[in-house]
Amino acid sequence: MDSSPNGSAEAANRALWASTIAFTASFAVWTIFAIIGIGIRDELDLSETQFGLLVGTPILSGSLSRLFLGMWSDRYGGRKIFAALMFISAAATFALIWADNYPKMLLAGLVVGLAGGTFSVGIPYVSRFFSPEKQGTALGIFGAGNVGAAVTKFLAPFVMVAMGWRGVAEVWAVGLALTAVVFLLVTKDEPADTARAPEAFLDQFKVLVHAQVWRFSLYYFFVFGGFVALALWLPHYLVSTYGLSLSSAGMLAAFYSVPASLFRVYGGVLSDRYGARAVLYWTFAVGVVSTFMLSYPPTTYIIEGIREPIRFSTSMGLAPFLIIMFVLGFFMSLGKAAVYKHVPVYYPHEVGAVGGLVGMIGGLGGFLLPVAFGVLEDLTGVRTACFALLFLIAIASLIWMHVSVLSLNREKAQPAAPASAPALPLAEPALPLGEPGAATDERRAPEQAAQKAQEARDPHLLTDWRPEDPQFWESTGRAIARRNLWISTYCLALAFAVWQIWSIVVAWLPAAGFQFTSNQLFWLAAAPGISGATLRIFYSFLVPVFGGRLWTALSTGLLLIPAFGLGYAIQNPETPYLIFLALALLCGFGGGNFASSVSNISFFFPRKEKGRALAINSGIGNLGVSVMQMVVPIVISMGIFGYLSGSPQTTPDGATVWLQNAGFFWVPLIVVGVLAAWFGMDDIASAKASFTEQMVIFRHLHTWVMCWLYTGTFGTFIGMSAGFPLLTRLVFPQVDALNYAFVGPLVGALSRAFSGGLSDRLGGERVSFWVFVSMIVFTFLLIWGLKIESFTIFFSMTLLLFFASGVGNASTFQMVPGIMARVVETQAPHATAEERRHRAEFESAAITGFISAIAAYGGFYIPKALGTSIAVSGNADAALYGFAVFFITCALATWFFYTGPRGLFRTTEPRA
Repeated sequence: MDSSPNGSAEAANRALWASTIAFTASFAVWTIFAIIGIGIRDELDLSETQFGLLVGTPILSGSLSRLFLGMWSDRYGGRKIFAALMFISAAATFALIWADNYPKMLLAGLVVGLAGGTFSVGIPYVSRFFSPEKQGTALGIFGAGNVGAAVTKFLAPFVMVAMGWRGVAEVWAVGLALTAVVFLLVTKDEPADTARAPEAFLDQFKVLVHAQVWRFSLYYFFVFGGFVALALWLPHYLVSTYGLSLSSAGMLAAFYSVPASLFRVYGGVLSDRYGARAVLYWTFAVGVVSTFMLSYPPTTYIIEGIREPIRFSTSMGLAPFLIIMFVLGFFMSLGKAAVYKHVPVYYPHEVGAVGGLVGMIGGLGGFLLPVAFGVLEDLTGVRTACFALLFLIAIASLIWMHVSVLSLNREKAQPAAPASAPALPLAEPALPLGEPGAATDERRAPEQAAQKAQEARDPHLLTDWRPEDPQFWESTGRAIARRNLWISTYCLALAFAVWQIWSIVVAWLPAAGFQFTSNQLFWLAAAPGISGATLRIFYSFLVPVFGGRLWTALSTGLLLIPAFGLGYAIQNPETPYLIFLALALLCGFGGGNFASSVSNISFFFPRKEKGRALAINSGIGNLGVSVMQMVVPIVISMGIFGYLSGSPQTTPDGATVWLQNAGFFWVPLIVVGVLAAWFGMDDIASAKASFTEQMVIFRHLHTWVMCWLYTGTFGTFIGMSAGFPLLTRLVFPQVDALNYAFVGPLVGALSRAFSGGLSDRLGGERVSFWVFVSMIVFTFLLIWGLKIESFTIFFSMTLLLFFASGVGNASTFQMVPGIMARVVETQAPHATAEERRHRAEFESAAITGFISAIAAYGGFYIPKALGTSIAVSGNADAALYGFAVFFITCALATWFFYTGPRGLFRTTEPRA
């Protein structure tokens, strides 16, 4: 194969084939636990949960490491990093023979997983030897090293029979080490990238703000993550669905995994010849059709005929299933090559960073999708649900790609900007029209004039908004801001109530005649937390796109769907579980509203009052959880809507309840909120921006630090709100937890609402540091209370954790505007004060919404951690110790980044 001018053909080909063999060996080691894990499980008598975690740990660590390893490859050279990873992984694999307990196995598995990170190192290493027109073929050949998984599946069982699982570890470790030695001997360092000087490590994150990078990541999540997931899942599926033996299922599963690996080479050739975009269109189109056919479950139809019912059934036989899987695997292999054909073409100087992120997301798909397959099978009772999930991912990828292609074509069709026009710096947000310093395009003058005329006709559009101007704020701004604040707070309280309503409803379902398992009930309680947290990621960027008034009215109105749905579905004990699961997921609309609410309110207030305003909005909004937990048990005990709400239910003890009122009660309140938002709120004209412009926040290290800190505060609040009743019931069965469930959220919400002024006066960073210190102490005292079986100490420490988390929720939010003011001051010292103020507010709003999205996952993981700890060890100590360690990291991060001698608030201007 011809090389680029950067290196000779001989050196390029040697680097390509040596890297491919090295990656094949690395991939074989990365998936070794799929085979030896069976022997380890038998030897250590592991539970299914422990076994699943053991097998998944290398996949997880190998995926997460890909981003940083790709960046290090760009900076230090791929050859050195590649060889070092193989030696380290080989040593960890060999060390398995001395591991004699489960924690040591997990630790070794984390290091073994680095073998999977070699992919993100090899991509930039190989690509630099070849010209752009040959990179697709070269990277396709390198990516075919995925076949290492098949090598392990075919050979490891025979070695394991002869030498035991430790023998497999020894042979695979020695083989990988020898491969590393040969790799170093036959290869040379990649040609230097002379186009630009090496960047600082943190500067390499800048490229990740591009939406296109994340689009490529979604593609790879489907083609590679789906490949790994199906390779792991298919033997189980074939055994369960078609009754095959495990050996037969393993051999037939290769009908998918082999073409999904080897044909990647052909995908590279096609990408070079016809273009990666065309290959991806075919990949996703075939993927949509194939997964739809595979997702259709065996179905029995009954047609009411004239003389008698006509019954017939449809199902997919084994032969057509294998044919479709072969086709799906073939096109997935083409897609894997096409995605990585895009990377060096669009980002020739950031191949490691971009390739690392894309590889990381794809690898995470291999870890997350098998878990999701199992969960869907348990929840739905339908074996083909795994293919339905892949169908949704494929169609989302196809739609996003097509919309992006249309957008690119429109941009190409527009007249080019003058050559003298200055280009915006990477990921720098453009100032909205009308802002000081914004560029004016004479060709858009008619459009701008029409826009201003429209603004004049809309009394709810604030074209002149200067909250930092004391005279404007006192005469005009304060009254408008407060009106918007209180309407937004009311709507947010309703959103929290609907979001957490299942935490109460699930306790009544068995009494109402619903025959759901405890696992199904757990998922009904947890599902709103997952969907709400995920929706927050998108909601956090929507206020600048749609406007705060429209989006508040619309997002509040969406709460009517789960409220009405719950009211109707719960009246019939024959309602399928899937309906309830869908309604629980739809309650996540309420969780998503928080991100857009705080983003919107942050635009209205001056910096000196943001802490108090956000504390009121968030604290009273959080109060919706406590109000719901108090009100729902009352309203379901009486027929407040008469015959309009339907018939009551009778519990086994003879009590009459109207469970439908748990949903119907909120309907009129939601309608009031929608009307109040539409007629009483305002939009700020300068707070408009596209989604792409807002993605600038992802290049800030402080965005990710604040995600960590806010997870420590709000994640604790929402997670303990969901987990406290369950924990109390399991640890203190003599106590009726529902009588106390509302107290903790009430304390946390009130402490948040009334502590915002404290953070404004003392500084949010100082308050946050001491909040985390106190949470560490309270957690250890909580563990002590459980050990001595004292409910009084347990309950008191729980309330103090709620109190501290509420104060911390306010203080962390107060930190964000101060952080961004200092960051913008450093990054744009020559900008005007008004330009810096606007940019700081713009990015602060997006950051507060985004960190709230990440922290909301605590509503799922905290109760799940508590339940898993109790199931595995019989008590909650392991989970609580883990929480304490997390709080310690939060305190250290606050000190290091913000309050310590080198912290941001110490090294920049003093607080005004």
